[in-house]
Amino acid sequence: MYEDEIWGRCVGVEGLFADPVPPPREVLTLRGCAPEGSLRAAVERPGEATGLLGDLYVEIRDDPRPTSWWELTDVVVITHRPCQADPSLVDVVVGAGVRHPAHDAARLPVSPRFDLSGAGGLAVGHCLRVDGLFAPREAPEPIPMELVGCEPTERLRAVLRRPRKWEGAWAELWALDRDGRMMARHVVGLDIEGARPSTLGGTLVDITLTDGGEDRPPLLARPIWETWYRGVPTTPNQWAPYCAKGRAEWLGLAVHRDLGARRPDSSGGVYDLDGRFVTDVPGLHCAMGEALLGPGGYFGRGWDGFTDCLCGGFGVVAPFTLVWHDADVARQALAEGRPSYFEEIVGYLEDHRVTVVLR
Repeated sequence: MYEDEIWGRCVGVEGLFADPVPPPREVLTLRGCAPEGSLRAAVERPGEATGLLGDLYVEIRDDPRPTSWWELTDVVVITHRPCQADPSLVDVVVGAGVRHPAHDAARLPVSPRFDLSGAGGLAVGHCLRVDGLFAPREAPEPIPMELVGCEPTERLRAVLRRPRKWEGAWAELWALDRDGRMMARHVVGLDIEGARPSTLGGTLVDITLTDGGEDRPPLLARPIWETWYRGVPTTPNQWAPYCAKGRAEWLGLAVHRDLGARRPDSSGGVYDLDGRFVTDVPGLHCAMGEALLGPGGYFGRGWDGFTDCLCGGFGVVAPFTLVWHDADVARQALAEGRPSYFEEIVGYLEDHRVTVVLR
């Protein structure tokens, strides 16, 4: 961002961290499924046992173009049965919360394809349709955000003088560490509820935004941001004490660090991956980035990002050797699906000229 595009600086943001209100639970039917991975493992359990799938993502495609995304939260398989139209496929009844896409997705393509993915973007199958997906739903109540101690430029002053003119407009908040390096970005709308002289005094102002935007970091991310605020981590495994969602937040900060500090690719050499704490998909990618690029390193935060990084442009490119210590931790923790996420990662590395040594 150029200097003349900066609308202002503020001392702090209240409401930046907020846990999303979970959507109401609904019952949906995935019709005509060809399940893979964790979804296949869930439907192949004996009897009518339920399967906990976590969050799933439904991508509606008008091949080859994706048209919309939907998020199903905390998915539980309730039951399953052969598909009447095609017994080789299966109908899967699930309980889940449904999050709206940010854009209009009410119109389906003539011949849509419903692709399903889970943790890390790994495919878990596809289906012919999802009954109940397009039911009407109320939009969630907005959660305000307070910009504290703002020093506005003339552009922001113009917004404050005529706030209604800017309804529907948006801006980016850039979170900076103590050295002024950008840590993260967050999009907010410029629907301003109010502005007043700041509690911090002087010529500063406090601004209340009606809605602080979607995808705010959850409350558990606050200590992670505090760590990164002090600078790029220099100690290995600082991500390890966090749960899977916390580790995902760690990766979100790592990607911004890497985008701001691109380096030439190097090949060859031997890299050691500390596998003691690889107990989930985000942990695998935290450990991978750290093994290849050092503490705070980024080498993907899901399947798609990982495969992109391996193509070059992120500091390390094949061929090289990866020595994966305590590999059985990940092998057992990520055992669901055939092949498992662990096996997919190892196989992809080997297919792309990386020698993987499991210890």
